[in-house]
Amino acid sequence: MQDVFTAPGRFYRGNLHTHSDRSDGVLTPEEVCRRYRAEGYDFLALTDHFIGIYDYPIVDTRPFRAPGFTTLLGAELHSGPMANGDLWHILAVGLPEEFAPGNAPHFRAVPGQETGPEIAARAAAAGAFVAVAHPHWSGLTLEDARSLTAAHAVEIYNHGCHTGADRGDGFVIADLLLSEGRRPSLIATDDAHFTEPDHFGGWVMVKAEANEPEALLAALKAGMFYSSQGPEIRGIDITKTTVEVQCSAAVTVIVQGQATAAVAVNGQSMTRASIRRDRFAASPWLRVTVIDAAGRRAWSNAYWV
Repeated sequence: MQDVFTAPGRFYRGNLHTHSDRSDGVLTPEEVCRRYRAEGYDFLALTDHFIGIYDYPIVDTRPFRAPGFTTLLGAELHSGPMANGDLWHILAVGLPEEFAPGNAPHFRAVPGQETGPEIAARAAAAGAFVAVAHPHWSGLTLEDARSLTAAHAVEIYNHGCHTGADRGDGFVIADLLLSEGRRPSLIATDDAHFTEPDHFGGWVMVKAEANEPEALLAALKAGMFYSSQGPEIRGIDITKTTVEVQCSAAVTVIVQGQATAAVAVNGQSMTRASIRRDRFAASPWLRVTVIDAAGRRAWSNAYWV
C-alpha cells in the first residue's frame, strides 16, 4: 500500500459519525453541516440511525455542500443482536440513497432480521465504507468483531462515548484483530448529537487528490488517512532499525505493536522522534500515537512490516 504521507494530494479533515434531528440528534441536517463547515472541516458524513422509528433515514446532504466543503451520504445501521443481546451499531459512509431498509423497527433485536455481519456486507457491496462503531460503549466482544468480516475499519476513538460514558476507546478490539492478521484501519469520530459536548473532538485526516465524495471514499477504503484530536502526523518512515516520526509539537511519541510491544519517547515541543525497532522484532505490524502538551492524540493506521 502506498504511504499516506508521500501519496499525491492533500489532507482533508472530516467527521464520519454525526446525527441530526432526523434521528436522535437535536439540530437540523442543514445546521449540523453549517457548524462543521464553520469549524473548518472539509467534509462531513451525516449518519443518522437507520431504523424504523426514524423512517430509515439516509439524509440527502448534497444541498449543503459548498466551495471547500463536501458531504458523504451515510447512516448508522442496526440489525441483529451482538453477544450481549444489544443491537449492532455499524457505521456505513457512502451509502446510496436507495439502500434498502432491513427489519429493524426499533433498538431491540427482533426475530428473522438480518444479522449485523449480513447488513454490513450488504452495505459494503453497495459501495459504503463500513466501520465497527464504538466497540467499548457497545460491549462488543472479540467474537462479535471477528464476525464482521465486511468492516473496513474500527472506531478507535468516539468523542461522544468518551464525554458521555467514558467508553470512547476501541483499541483493544482493533489491536486484537490486527494481531490475528486482520487489517482494519482506525478511525476517530465525534458521534455528535449536539445534546452534550460531543462534537469537534475527533476526526480523520484523509489524503486525497480532491475534496470530492468519490475521491474521499476511495481514500478511506484504501486506508489513506490518519486520525486526530488535534496533533498532526507529518511523516512516518519505517527503516530496518528505526521508526522515524515527524509531527506537530508533541510531548510523547509512541510506537505500538503486537502484544506488549510498545516504546515511548518523551520530550518538549518535539517535531521529530526516532524509535528503535528492537522491541518489535516479533510484531508483524506497527502503529504510531502522537500526544501533545494538552493530552490530545493523533493515531496512524497500522503498518505491516
